[in-house]
Amino acid sequence: MTEVNKHKGQFLKTFFKERKQVGALAPSSKFLVKKMCDKIDFNNARNIVELGPGTGVFTEELLKRAHPDCRIFVIELNEKFYEFLKNKFDDERIILLCESADNLDEILARYHVKEVDAVLSSLPLAVIPDQIRKRIVIKSHDVLRDGGVFVQYQYSLNAKKLLELKFGKLNLGFVAVNIPPAFVYHGIK
Repeated sequence: MTEVNKHKGQFLKTFFKERKQVGALAPSSKFLVKKMCDKIDFNNARNIVELGPGTGVFTEELLKRAHPDCRIFVIELNEKFYEFLKNKFDDERIILLCESADNLDEILARYHVKEVDAVLSSLPLAVIPDQIRKRIVIKSHDVLRDGGVFVQYQYSLNAKKLLELKFGKLNLGFVAVNIPPAFVYHGIK
């Protein structure tokens, strides 16, 4: 079985079992991965957070582009995805955690990190309960350094108002070559 088919199989199986944690039928396309990762200044980033990595398609790209001294905090709530990622990646830059993204500030405090350069989120905000969704957005904003970037994709525009409450005016992009097509939100603190 190819690596791509392993990703798709794991993703689809988990999608049907964990509808409250997984918002897509398939991993993100290389076009979506590129569009989101292009928003991060990898030359200067030393702390990056990835929320909801799923099978790790964004994690792979972050590792390819990240500085050798960069720490990448990969936060995955779903235990099956967490185990999959644990077996897939062996890179000392990754700090893989099986926790909820609404504990982001506490997680970073454990590692003595006061602020990060970027937060890249694949969380399915549409299926996350309202209070948790708000805490995740607020904490994602609060942990960013001034000038830090927040990048999030969604399959609809229903998260736009919530994200704008914390990040102000957002840059909005669209990636048609993805299943399903996705909107990319990009905000700067």
